[in-house]
Amino acid sequence: MSSLARPAFDPELNTLIAGMPPFPQLTAETLKLLREFPTTPIETLLDGRAVDRREVTVSAADGFQIPLTVLTPADVRPGAPCVYWMHGGGMVAGDRFSQIDIPLEWLDELGAVVVTVDYRLAPEAGGTTLVEDCYWGLLWVADHADELGIDPARIVVAGTSAGGGLTAGVALLARDRGAPAIAAQILICPMLDHRNVTVSSRQYSGDPNVWTRENNAFGWHAVLGDLADDQVPGHISPARADDLSGLPTTFIDAGSAEVFRDEVTDYATRIWAAGGQAELHIWAGGFHGFDILFPHADISAAARQTRTQWLARTLKAHTPTAP
Repeated sequence: MSSLARPAFDPELNTLIAGMPPFPQLTAETLKLLREFPTTPIETLLDGRAVDRREVTVSAADGFQIPLTVLTPADVRPGAPCVYWMHGGGMVAGDRFSQIDIPLEWLDELGAVVVTVDYRLAPEAGGTTLVEDCYWGLLWVADHADELGIDPARIVVAGTSAGGGLTAGVALLARDRGAPAIAAQILICPMLDHRNVTVSSRQYSGDPNVWTRENNAFGWHAVLGDLADDQVPGHISPARADDLSGLPTTFIDAGSAEVFRDEVTDYATRIWAAGGQAELHIWAGGFHGFDILFPHADISAAARQTRTQWLARTLKAHTPTAP
């Protein structure tokens, strides 16, 4: 356990997490077990929702077939917004249905088409592969906007944890390559910095209840191997990007009681310094993934509602004015 003073967990969250088994220290063996842990089936989440589901595959640059799932409201209107979702899992676990309940709320409340991508995982894949898989999926979405019934000017990229970091990387790639257009990015407790040297990363070292500095190091090493710090491109570790200008308007949040707090705060600050627009929320007493683990806690409900309200405002600003 870290000896550093640190923000305490929100009281309600503290009570809830006390009843949970400890999160394992990641190793090659525990990763196998983590990947076998059952998640909520997508069919259960879609039950009772009027949603059309479509499965597609997209070719990556190396020919790998990237699975995408398209979830469309049955009553979708032409020119709907689209949320392109990247799941969490420390770069080493999860699939395209992980944490999908978050964008499904935007499907319900905002009529958004949700597309979620099954990018390859580390350590089986590494380097730029994960973010490139996400980028190729996004290109497909933009190229098929008419077919999907979406407005290409209202495509939002979003993700949580590892997926939040990949979302930031995809936004950087789209900016640097000139396409596709992205209306906004939503970075939920994103994994942005492989260096793992912030105060918050040290504060939450060794805690068995949450995502730790040690597990963060495991995930990044799985992606990067022994690549030297100065050789890591910003598309993989977005905090390494020299230039954060020209990015889409950004929503970024984290808890005060988590490893990623300081890198999240720094990323928002650097967007502002580059002349960009970002809305930053640090939820007092929130640990990593608090609103995923305990979505009905008061602080979780507030975090989710705040994101949805921001997205509604942002999409409204991008809605074409009728003649």
